[in-house]
This record gives sequence, structure tokens and C-alpha cells, in this order.
Amino acid sequence: MANPTNPNVGFNPSNPKETQSSILPPPTSFVTAPRFPSPTLNLQKQDHSPNVLSPENGGFIKTGSSVVPQLSTPPGPPVFTSPIRPAAVPFRTSPASPQPVALSSSSSLPALSPPQFTNGSVELQQHGVSNSVIEDHVPDGESSFVLFSAHKVLKHKKQANVPSLGFGALLSPGRDVSTGPQVIQRDPHRCQSCGAYANIYSNILLGSGQWQCVICRKLNGSGGEYIAHSKEELHRFPELSSAMVDYVQTGNKGPSFVPVSDSRVSAPVVLVIDECLDEPHLQHLQSSLHAFVDSLPPTARLGIVLYGRTVSVYDFSEESVSSADVLPGDKSPNEESLKALIYGTGIYLSPMHASLPVAHAIFSSLRAYKMNTPEASRDRCLGTAVEVALAIIQGPSADLSRGIVKRSGGNSRIIVCAGGPNTYGPGSVPHSFSHPNYPYMEKTALKWMENLGHEAHRHNTMIDILCAGTCPVRIPILQPLAKASGGVLVLHDDFGEAFGVNLQRASARSAGSNGLLELRTSDDILITQVVGPGEESHVDTHESFKNDTALYIQMLSVEETQSFSISMESKGDIKSDSIFFQFAIQYSNVYQADVSRVITVRLPTVDSISGYIENVQDEVAAVLIAKRTLLRAKNHVDAIDMRATIDERIKDIALKFGSQLPKSKLHRFPKEISLLPELLFHLRRGPLLGSIIGHEDERSVLRNLFLNASFDLSLRMLAPRCLMHREGGTFEELPAYDLAMQSDAAVVLDHGTDVFIWLGAELAADEGRSAAALAACRTLAEELTEFRFPAPRILAFKEGSSQARYFVSRLIPAHKDPPYEQEARFPQLRSLTSEQRTKLKSSFVHFDDPSFFEWMRSLKVVPPEPS
Repeated sequence: MANPTNPNVGFNPSNPKETQSSILPPPTSFVTAPRFPSPTLNLQKQDHSPNVLSPENGGFIKTGSSVVPQLSTPPGPPVFTSPIRPAAVPFRTSPASPQPVALSSSSSLPALSPPQFTNGSVELQQHGVSNSVIEDHVPDGESSFVLFSAHKVLKHKKQANVPSLGFGALLSPGRDVSTGPQVIQRDPHRCQSCGAYANIYSNILLGSGQWQCVICRKLNGSGGEYIAHSKEELHRFPELSSAMVDYVQTGNKGPSFVPVSDSRVSAPVVLVIDECLDEPHLQHLQSSLHAFVDSLPPTARLGIVLYGRTVSVYDFSEESVSSADVLPGDKSPNEESLKALIYGTGIYLSPMHASLPVAHAIFSSLRAYKMNTPEASRDRCLGTAVEVALAIIQGPSADLSRGIVKRSGGNSRIIVCAGGPNTYGPGSVPHSFSHPNYPYMEKTALKWMENLGHEAHRHNTMIDILCAGTCPVRIPILQPLAKASGGVLVLHDDFGEAFGVNLQRASARSAGSNGLLELRTSDDILITQVVGPGEESHVDTHESFKNDTALYIQMLSVEETQSFSISMESKGDIKSDSIFFQFAIQYSNVYQADVSRVITVRLPTVDSISGYIENVQDEVAAVLIAKRTLLRAKNHVDAIDMRATIDERIKDIALKFGSQLPKSKLHRFPKEISLLPELLFHLRRGPLLGSIIGHEDERSVLRNLFLNASFDLSLRMLAPRCLMHREGGTFEELPAYDLAMQSDAAVVLDHGTDVFIWLGAELAADEGRSAAALAACRTLAEELTEFRFPAPRILAFKEGSSQARYFVSRLIPAHKDPPYEQEARFPQLRSLTSEQRTKLKSSFVHFDDPSFFEWMRSLKVVPPEPS
């Protein structure tokens, strides 16, 4: 992807010397996007204090009481407007340009925090509350929807805000978007001061029914609803007995409301198919398309659009033949041609129970590209085709199918099957990079694609782009189209199995629409950065909640496969014994019901570093660090810089939280988080930051997927999971070290978007055993990834084959380490005989890649003891 043209923009600390840090902590204000134009942020609290423009960085600093964090999403196209905006606070939807990395081993990492602010609220005076309040003895901690990097919060600001480790949460707002565990069919009780929701931790005055807000500490009435004789009586209210509830309203949709039995099938899927494919690619695509329509439920509605130099919209009204209306692809369709299409007699969206034979006939009629033109130079009007697909979803024919009127429910989907770049019509770029006007045309195309994606999002339509084949598709041009609509872009080797599976999963996954995320925390905590599939929202709550300081984020889609990474800091030393976090997600679910999902979490505070560090969650902390790091790695040069920041991060964590060795200047990495450096070592050398993947387009797609992915997928993409096959079909989980490459074994390596099956040479020589082991490994791989989106490719190969390098490169090289260090991290070695260990050692080829222990020692850090 192209380098951003704007400088890094962010909050400047008051002390300019503190900016010389080897680690790049998340900036503490919204930052102008280097790639996507940034909309204006509406502050959630009225403040008449002036805005001060910082001349050093071009950003705005709010001098009043509202401190607004930054929201970041994966990279997009370059910015074409001035970074200085007449807005209250600059808003960030993309990574900022990376800062120069200082590699001094003696550098310190100061916590970069803004000045302390207060929200102006008056602390609640407890008027006799203590005698008649419900004492909530509910446990502290997380829900399945939100994971914190630590189960406790450090009280001291200086210790809590160490940027190398950081503190934050991963929020998965779309888990179970179809149903919720605690459903309430009434309006919620909300704080009239700050807008927070009544929850399980709220103190209740039994006699009056008043409740105290956990965010701003103000008292609120409940209209008498919470009046009770005992606290047990209040347990009948789900919001007072569960940390997560769904408020569901089904009667306010008016004429567009769809009955539950009908709504899941009312949102159509339109396939937009590249017709410029060579014969081998076309055959694979046809097989995938046939399997796709066979997998659809009978009531699912489908549209089919082909594009090359023209756009062909297939008509389902003819049951015995495949016929299409053709539009020119060199320009956007005009109103007259769309009216003729939409108001004509053709049926362009049809349920599968009526049109399955027609769909098969259409796919069978596809023909390979006949002209003698290179793949990359063929005319493809992808942009026009998506415009036409969007028009037929919006038009009358979208609601008229075989004479039955249906209203759209949930998100409609456009799935683009692309085999090459968009080189013709609107949103296109020239065939050749050497075209004299290429830079300008690329900027125009990026902006046009982004606008089309936003237009699709406004009509509750998501655009997924599934690319396949060997022809470069110009990822930077297509990425804004998928991203702005809330969809995804996925690369495949071919149009075969993995492509076909993703085609099915893309159409079947549940997605809510019109999502709005509200983030609220106790006064002591400041949200400094949000990474995920969203952008600044223009919600204005000033009239109803005068002291609302929540961060509002418009969600591009609401899906199980996504998450938001939220970085936080302490505003000052914390005095209270616990901190509250509330996440509210408003969206329309697939049944067209309005849902307000409220998740409230209470974390206890702790004074000592030891008490904090033993509550750090290695895997969550590693994913949060990785997302902050990947945000700045937009190209190969940036990735090299980010590897250096990981080195500095490890050194600083050891210095701030580890223990110093006696009579030495060396520090041992804390054993309580012994898994963290290993996970970051995987990040440093793996496909996200390392050199395993050769093409920048592939790295760009992986980074974008990772920045939006759920915790489970993010963790697997960060560090692979290694499983060794045992006799009898069982599997043993082992560390992802090359010591697992034992010639008599079969190993499954799950790396998120790829799953590898490796057969040792000794096992592969025995046909019977190898066939059984391969079948068991294949079954395991399919079970592990049954619901994963994107579906990974599953590759199997034997020891010593050329493809085995995919497997070897993802394992930590430990074969050079001394035996005692090998056993410390890979205990399974102890079960091998001396002959087996000698054979294993002799099987490795020497190369310069450092082991985990060598890397840690090169940083002057003593590796942690295994936990």
C-alpha cells in the first residue's frame, strides 16, 4: 500500500523531552488519518472553553473537561484534504505515520499521558444510602464479550501508564447477534446525568427505588420500579442480576418490520462475478458457484451480475434459459438505464426454491476469456458492476419476487468474485503503473471506491471482495470499497476449496446493521485509542444527558467475527477500590428488532506491582500490543521499524516489572507473564511483521483482517497452535517450536488464516499409518476452523518437500539451544529416547534465525522461567 502523505498527528505531552521514547505508545487524542479523510467528531459534552491548535503536530487539544480518545481502523486510501480541520477534535480512522524508532538500549519509556482532567461532576453525597442500599457481592471480572489485559487495575498512575505493557480491553460486541442470553423487552433505566445504564453493580435505595450510577455516582429515579422490601426481590430484573443484558424493541419498525419467521431470508445476496478468467480458473470458480447455490436455503434470494467490459445482470424470469440485461461498463449507470432495468419485467433477485435450476444454468453457461490479452490488462468494470448490484438491491425488483412483496431485514450482501484489477470505468486505474497520469487516477479511484462503500453502508449493504488467482488485483484500490461498507477483502490462491467455503460463509454469517457503540468508564480512566471496524459517530446526546462524556462509535457492521481493541490510561492516582467499565451496543439484528446490548464490568484496584502483574492476561495483552503495533506497519519498511519497537518493549517490561539479577545490571523478564515475550516473538517473525510472506498485498490483507478480527482469530494469527498426532487418533498440544518436527509424527499447525499438516519422513514412508494420520489431521483441521471466517486454506505436505517451508518458517527455531533450555520450553522432549533425540538433532539444517532464548539474550534480558 502507498505510503501516507501526512505527518504523524497526535497529542503532544506538556514535556517535549518525554517524546523521545523507543516505544510508540498509543497517542492520546484523535489523529488525522493519513489515508482516509476524517469526518468531524461531535463532542459528547458541551464545553465552551476554546480549542487550542498545537502547531507542532497540527492536532487540536481540548482545553476543557472532555478528553476524547482516538479511534483507529485498518489502513485505507491516502488523504486528499488538509490535515488541519475546523473541528473540535481531529478524528482518526486509520493508522498514523510511524515515528522514528530509537534503538538505544539505555532509553527509558516514560508514560505519555495528558494532563489530568475532571468531568465537573459533583461526588454523590450518600444520604443514608448505607442502610438501605443493595450491597452487591457479585464477582468482579469479565464477560464473554469483553476481555481485559489484566483482571486488576494499578492505582498509581506512573506505574499503570507504562506504555510498553499498557492496559486495555478487547470488546466483541457482535457475539450471538441473533439472540442474547438476557433479553428485556422494555426501555432501559439510564442515568439522567451521564447516560449510563442501570446495572448489576448499581446501588439501589430499596425504599424509594432510586439507583446510583456507577460511572458518575449520581442518584436516579426508576419510576418506582426498583422499590422492593429486600434485595432478593430485585433479582427478578435481569439488568440487576446479570453483567450483560439485551434490551429488545420489536414494535417500532413500522411498515418495514418483518416477522421473525421470514426476516432471516429477506436480505438478498448478489454475486458480482469477474468474467475475464482463463479456463482453469473458470472451472474452479464454476464448481465453487454450483456448490454455493446448492448450500443456500430454499428461501434465500440471490442475484447474479457479471462484469468485464460490460455489466450483465441475469434475469430469473426465464426458467429454461439463462438471459441477461447488459449495461455499458465505461461509466456509472444513468438514471434512465436503471429505471428501465428496475421497472422492467425482469426478476433479478429470486428465491432459490424457484430459481435453483436457472442459477445452475447461468453458471454452466459461463465461458473463459477468449482474447489474447494479459490477465492484468483485461478490461474489468468492477466499480460499475457493484453500482448496478446496489441498485437492484434498492430497487422495486428487490422487493418483488414472483409477485410476493418482501422487505429487507438485516444486512444485504454483495459478494465480488474477482480475478484481476479494476481497470475500466469508474473507480478504475490504468493497466500499467507507468501511465503518466497514474498517481492522479489512483487517488481518484481510491476516493470513488470509498464513497461507493459508504453509499452501500447507508443502504445496509455490505460488500465482501473475494479475490483469487495469480493476477495482482491492486489491493489498495479495492480495500476501501470493502472496508467502508463493513465487509472484508480476502485473498485466495485459486477459486477452489477455500474460496468456495468462504463464499458460503460470507453469505451465511449473521450481521446486524445500524450499529452504535458507546464506551463509558469511571472518571479515573481515560480511553486513549480504539482500533476496529468503526468510525466516529455524529450522535448528539447533549439535550438528554448534559454530562455525557461517552465515546460514540458508528459500527460498520455487527458480527461475531469482529472486535474492538480499546487502549486505556489512568488520569491520575486512583483512590477507589474498583473501576467500572460499561459498553453499550445499539443495533438492528437480523430479525429487524432494535437491540441495546449493555455490558458492565467492575475491576478491583491494586497497590503493588506484583499484585498487578500476576493478574495480567498474557494472551489478551499480547493481542492488544500486536494491534497497536500493526496499526503503524503499513508497508515493509514500517514493519522493520515495528520489529525494533517490540525489542524495546520487551526490554522495558523487564526493567519496569521484572527483577534484577544479583550483582548484575541484567533484568529477568517477569515469570508471571512468561508467555507474553514468546507471543511477541511469534509476531516479530511471523507473517504479520516478518518476511514469511513475499508480496505486500498479502501482508496488507492480513493486517486489515487482524486489526478487525475477534480475539480467538487474532490470537491464532499472532501465534500458531501446534498439535501432534498420536496413535489412536488423539492429539497432544505442544509449543510451536521446530522440535515438534519429529520424523515419526504428524503435526497440525493452526495459524489462523492458514492450517498446515506436516508428515514426518519416517511416517510418510508407511502408507497405512500416514494415510490414517493424514485423515485424522485433516478432520481436526476442519473441526478447528468449522466456523472461522475467513476460512483458512488447509495445506498438507511431507518432510523435506518444498512446501514444507511454509510450516518450518512459522515455528520458533529451538534446535540450537542447549538441551536444558529445550526441555524447559518443550517438555515433550523428555519422553524421547537418546537415539530419537540424536536423530531429531541431526535432521535440522543450520540457519541464522535466532531462537527465542538467543533473541531474549540479545536484548540483554534474562528469559522468564516457564510458568
